[in-house]
Amino acid sequence: MKKKEIVFTIGLCIFMGVLWITGELIMGLWIPVLPKTHLYWLIGIVAFTLIVNIWHGMIEDTSEPETSHNRKYDRKVNGRKQKKLKKKNK
Repeated sequence: MKKKEIVFTIGLCIFMGVLWITGELIMGLWIPVLPKTHLYWLIGIVAFTLIVNIWHGMIEDTSEPETSHNRKYDRKVNGRKQKKLKKKNK
């Protein structure tokens, strides 16, 4: 994992923890709810956190700087594609 991903995951967990505690306080002090509602609230917060974290992990990060290794790999892959196209067109 990259540092940006770790920071995002930790930040998301802290935010969702604060949101969960806030919801529990509101349900406990001001809004009368059934006891099972607290369990559903916890399950919903955990599920939403996992979904957002997985979705964010699947997004391709294009902001990373291009290294010489990446450029060499791109030239190699593109060269192979060009050779295949030339053979196909003959």
